[in-house]
This record gives sequence, C-alpha cells and structure tokens, in this order.
Amino acid sequence: MLCYKTMPRVQTSFIPRPFRAQQKGYAPIPALSLPFFLEYAKTSRARSKTSHLRRLKLYPTRSNLQAWWNMSCKTNQINTTRGMEQEADSSLHYSTSMDQIVSWARNGSMWPLSFGLACCSIEMMHASMPRYDQDRLGIIFRASPRQADVMIVAGTVTNKMASAVRQCYDQMPDPKWVISMGSCANGGGYYHYSYSVVRGVDRILPVDIYIPGCPPTSEALLYGVFQLQKKIRRTKVTRMWYRK
Repeated sequence: MLCYKTMPRVQTSFIPRPFRAQQKGYAPIPALSLPFFLEYAKTSRARSKTSHLRRLKLYPTRSNLQAWWNMSCKTNQINTTRGMEQEADSSLHYSTSMDQIVSWARNGSMWPLSFGLACCSIEMMHASMPRYDQDRLGIIFRASPRQADVMIVAGTVTNKMASAVRQCYDQMPDPKWVISMGSCANGGGYYHYSYSVVRGVDRILPVDIYIPGCPPTSEALLYGVFQLQKKIRRTKVTRMWYRK
C-alpha cells in the first residue's frame, strides 16, 4: 500500500495485522484505499465462517497495480522506493470483478419499502421482529421510496391503489426489485373476480419474486428474500439498464 512519508502516524487499531507489520511511520492514503479494503475483506473472510465476505472471490494480481502506481506518482510526496516494494509484493493486493463486488454490497444492504396493503403486511412486520430479526441481514424497512431498493407488495392491490403503487415504484432509485407477497398480490387471490381488484401486481410492475400463501409466513418471506439475493448475485451490473 502506498503511503505518505511526511504525514504523522495514525491510529492503527482498525488496521489488520499484515498492515501493522508494514506500517513504520507511514499513514494510508484515502484515495488508495481499495487494496486496503480488499485485504481487510480477505482477512475478515478467513476469521468468520458465517460472514457474507466468504462469498467474495478475491484473486491476487499484479497487472492492475500499474494504474494505481501511475495515479500515485502524480505527487512528489510519495515514497517511490517503498511503493515499488509494495507493488512487488502481490500478497497485499487482491482484485475481483466489478459485478461480484457490487452484487455483494447490494446483497448485504437491501432496504425494502414498507408497503403493506392488507393482512400480509402483518407477516412482513413479523419478519423484522426479534424472532426472525431480518435487520441482522442488512434488511431494513424504509418509509420513503427514494431510500428503498426493494418493494414488497404485501396484500390486495385495488384499482384506486394501482396508480399509487406505480408512482412509488417510479420514485425508487435504480436498481430496484419487486417482491409479490401473498395470493392477492400474485393473482387477485380470494378477490380475483372482484370488480375493484387488480388481478396480479405484475400487470403494473415488473415482479422478480412471487411468494405464495394466504397469508405467507415470515419464513416464506425470508426465503423469497434469499431467492432475490441469488438473483442479484447473478445479475450483471452492466446490463441493469435492460430492466427499464
């Protein structure tokens, strides 16, 4: 890792042991924090067997370091001798594809929109209670569509509510996903032949995951979220604009 020579030594309690041994009066450059993050991810992945970081595949490389080196040599305050030594040691630098690291970040921070329309919303609320505690998975309900990336349509969608559902979906930032929870949201359910009910939310929104049940349990909702995470991991970042 390239470091400034003139900057004072910083607190190293957050730095893993491989970097503590390398630090001798040098402070890390914030602009060159990607190798540090990947090394920290590698050590955290080795420590915790249940961490989401175990899903991240990291591979050592030397070819990608040339761009970092060219960017760091723009200033005269870089210790070039130590920088070349760090470049030669490829064990401190790891890289992965952009799709994998972005998908890993999105899987660990899914923020659903609290959009309960009927009795299925009770089971949706139950999933965030201490018995299941979906917050430990990074799934936190947001009251604003501009801060959410997942819409859980839990309940019956009426004709009057259809325009509001579509408006909330349009206000969500990209990329965004939709989970249809319950028989009423999937195809109308018990009110399929009613004059005032939309026979499936997929008529107004692009649905990614369907969860059957009347109402589905909280376990079924969490299973649907896990299936959505698998779909996100398979999605290419460069192809997200196809969904529009």
